[in-house]
Amino acid sequence: MSFYDDADFLTLTRTRVKHFSQYKDAVLFLVKYGSSDMIKESGLANEMAITDEQQSETKDLDKKAFVKDLQALGPTYVKLGQLLSTRPDLIAEPYISALRELQDNLEPFPYEQVEGIVQDELGVRISKAFQSFDKEPIGSASLGQVHLAKMRNGETVVVKVQRPGIRQQVVDELEALEKLSSFLENNSAQGRKYSLHKVFLQFKSTLLRELNYLKEAQNMDILHENLKEFKDIIVPTSIPDYSTDKVLTMEFIKGKNITKISPLRKLELDGEALCESLFKAYLQQIVVDGFMHADPHPGNVHLTDDNRLALLDMGMVAHISEDLRKNYLKLILNISNNKVSEALDTLIAMSTATDEADEDQFRSKIAELIQATHQASVKEIDTGKMMFGLIHTAAQCGFELPFELSTVGKALMNIDLVAHTLAPEFEPNKSIKRNAMSLMNKIMLKELAPQNFFSTILESKELIEKMPHRLNTIMRNLANNELEVKLDAIDEKSLMQGFQKVANRITIGLIVAALLVGSALMMSVQTKFTIFGYPGFAMISFMLAIVGALTIVIGIFFKDES
Repeated sequence: MSFYDDADFLTLTRTRVKHFSQYKDAVLFLVKYGSSDMIKESGLANEMAITDEQQSETKDLDKKAFVKDLQALGPTYVKLGQLLSTRPDLIAEPYISALRELQDNLEPFPYEQVEGIVQDELGVRISKAFQSFDKEPIGSASLGQVHLAKMRNGETVVVKVQRPGIRQQVVDELEALEKLSSFLENNSAQGRKYSLHKVFLQFKSTLLRELNYLKEAQNMDILHENLKEFKDIIVPTSIPDYSTDKVLTMEFIKGKNITKISPLRKLELDGEALCESLFKAYLQQIVVDGFMHADPHPGNVHLTDDNRLALLDMGMVAHISEDLRKNYLKLILNISNNKVSEALDTLIAMSTATDEADEDQFRSKIAELIQATHQASVKEIDTGKMMFGLIHTAAQCGFELPFELSTVGKALMNIDLVAHTLAPEFEPNKSIKRNAMSLMNKIMLKELAPQNFFSTILESKELIEKMPHRLNTIMRNLANNELEVKLDAIDEKSLMQGFQKVANRITIGLIVAALLVGSALMMSVQTKFTIFGYPGFAMISFMLAIVGALTIVIGIFFKDES
């Protein structure tokens, strides 16, 4: 007997009949690898004629078979598998490990197709656009492949070309999977428990962004700018005139995959310093910038000839909200300092409790996890694994942590792999403590930057513009004896003192507003005298405004008490 809604099943099958085989392949994969109960409950097992033998053939996980079967489903499933490796709250550990080993490699497509795509996208033949263009790709993946080329000015570049027809294939497969995830969420307890459709939509959004190479170019340029102060880290820049949504041309950075560095070359490196720079750069991306390179696996981190680390492939990035940034910084500081109670409070504040939430169990298990982290040896400490442990434990106890935290966890896990390759004795906890003050200073400078006060300035401008009219109205009503003030137990002396305080604060407020407006206007005037890279006099005016604002606050909170 099946318990699904007939309308749901009709939507699943009849609206996209051509995808029916894809549905069945996906369902068989789920059945084979441990989701047969969910499929049976939803009614799909009967409607898709899945036999009892097929439903009972799940065995101990064979990682190679699991990966091979997933790859056979197509590039969309490979990408989704990689994304699912960030979700220990959804996938059991053996499968997570298998998915982490999933390689996004595919046979290259012919040069003739590359030539045609580049010509169609750039509007000119390859021979005209480039001085030379290597016919053999230096890398090939499910969505595209990369070639070396030389510009007319002699500059060597990398050209990434999207695989022909892949966009429509991915869109079709995503459409099929979206209907399947919606059906399973509506018709099975497990689907509802894990919000399968919501999870799928998050993955869909990430994958569709990867198909837009102009978006990747933008990501690359933002990260290049954000990390320019790190002398040991380099991010290539895009070449806009040679880039479209299917062709991405970027700066070539000569280097070698860090997993292929010889032991002798490692002896020449200051691995600890490189790891420190890389770890600090990622902490800055997470807690200061809110914009993070989300896929720094060892294949995407190269060692350059001048001993710098190059970050490659910006197709997958994470946007981290301001609240999550602040909570994450508090969380890692509390964990690194072994402040268990504070870390637990932060986690509770970050999470959403489900109907099955058990806070006492959650606090107990998280406390054990944090204590275990501090008792582990240096080689056993992995910040990414610890984050995955927190997410998995939260899910077990009925708490949902933000989706972005899973992406952060996977990125940090990859950074851990890079660190183990370059400097096995590197200690992330000590690095967090060393860089905490620097990160907090950057956060404060960012929040106090003049450009972040534009809304305040506009409000102050509106206040200044409307203040004369409002004061005239008050004075006119007062002169005409039309101003009514209702007071109980009037004390004339106290009343006059109160008016005096209000008048003083209005005066200071107007001066502060004027200074803010003035400093904003002076920002456009370039001078040799600068403070923090901004025009000096504008910054002095801005600082005076801050002092004035603090004066008002102190008056409100302290002087009024007396």
